[in-house]
Formats: sequence, structure tokens, C-alpha cells
Amino acid sequence: MPTALITGCSSGIGRALADAFKTAGYQVWATARKAEDVAVLNAAGFTGVQLDVNDSAALERLAVEIEQQGGLDVLINNAGYGAMGPLLDGGVEAMQRQFETNVFAVVGVTRALFSALRRNKGLVVNIGSVSGVLVTPFAGAYCASKAAVHALSEALRLELAPFDIQLMEVQPGAIASSFAKNASHEAEQLISEQSPWWPLRDAIRARAKASQGNPTPATDFARDLLRAVQQPNPPRLLRLGNGSRAMPLMAWLLPKGFLDNKLKQRFGLNRKL
Repeated sequence: MPTALITGCSSGIGRALADAFKTAGYQVWATARKAEDVAVLNAAGFTGVQLDVNDSAALERLAVEIEQQGGLDVLINNAGYGAMGPLLDGGVEAMQRQFETNVFAVVGVTRALFSALRRNKGLVVNIGSVSGVLVTPFAGAYCASKAAVHALSEALRLELAPFDIQLMEVQPGAIASSFAKNASHEAEQLISEQSPWWPLRDAIRARAKASQGNPTPATDFARDLLRAVQQPNPPRLLRLGNGSRAMPLMAWLLPKGFLDNKLKQRFGLNRKL
């Protein structure tokens, strides 16, 4: 039985992926940060693991367990969140938190499980985002983190090749999940009457909810990703979900000045404050 480890499985994309891989016959190690979510995962037949992806000691313990069980065939680095709001309102601290989870943890988790992946000539799947290609205002930290995931995936793919470990980057578009709810919560932490961007608070809130505009069901996303994983030669880059192809195409084809003006208009940044 092949083994898959998926981070961030409490809900949304992560849980849908766990269900899809389990149905396909994988032994699924499903991680979540909260004990109550792990209990739900165990009850559903997964090997639930309480894990903070930034906890190096916990990652080392998990790596030992995986090795003892026979290695790892698929690692899906899915855990992440969206920091929303003006970059200067969040400042360096918000950027550090965003990169710790969305970027640094991708390297940390993969590094911890390298031996288990090498043993089984496994596959690493990094969940990026089209937001790393088409950057929008009020999501700068999130967009930057996903652009970083793209860059490190490109490098890591080459560096893992000598060990027969493959890497696939996935850039989802709009997928039905709790992402918008969590992103809205993040945005509300920054929205303040003291902010220079206070007059644009409705636009900030709209950006936080943008991922749920006509979203692709998470089950469809998981089904298509599983199909790609099971190919003899998985694609280097996989774009799934509503907008996943249109947004990168816009970023590539449209003149930068034209795109800037459209984004300013969309988010109320075409007027003086």
C-alpha cells in the first residue's frame, strides 16, 4: 500500500485530498494543528498527526515514525494561510509569520522527510497559487509567499532529481474551502481607523473573499490532483480550479501598465487618499 503524508488536513483542500488518496488505496498520514481536528481525522480512518509545520522537533519525530512504517511515496505540502491587508500595515512581523508557514515550512517538512522519500523514490507536491503569478493589492504578503514557493519548487525539483525524487508544483485558482474565511479573519486584524488605508476597508475585505468567487469544489480539485500524481511522469506544474489558467495568461499577455490600472480601479486605488 503506497503512503501519502498531507499537511493541513483539518478542512478544505487538505481534507479533500486526504479523502481522495484514502479512497484510492493510500495509507494517508493527515496532519492538523489542533488536537480536536486530529481526533476527527483518526475517526475517519486516517493516521492523524498533530503537527505544527514550523516545529522542527515534531517534524523529526514524525520522520522517524514514517521511516519505521516503510518510507513515503507522496508528500503534499498543503498547510498554509493567506495574510491579507496592506503590506505596510502588517509590516515585517506579518511577513515573517506568512513566510514561516507558507514558505519556510515547505523546506522544513521536505527536509525532515527526505530520507523517507528517497527510500521510496517518492513525489513531493507543493501547493502554490496563481496569486504568485498575478499579484494583487491587499494580498502582497500572500502573493510574495506563493511566488517564493514557485521559485523554491523550481530549484528543489532539480536538486532532488539525483535521488529519484520527483516534484510537482500545483497552482490552484479559486477552490471552495475555508481559505476566504481565514483570510477575512487575518484582514480584520489589520483593518483599523488608524490605517492610512481605512477608507479602502471594503476593498480589503473584498480581496480577502476573492478566492470564493465561483470556486471549484475541493473534491474536484482533489480528484484531478490525484490523477496527476498517479501518472508515470507527473507534470512539473499543474494548474487547477477556476481562474488557474486565465490569471497567469492575463499576467503574461496584458501590458503591465494596463493591468496596474485595472487593479487600481478594482480595489479603489485610482483615487487620492
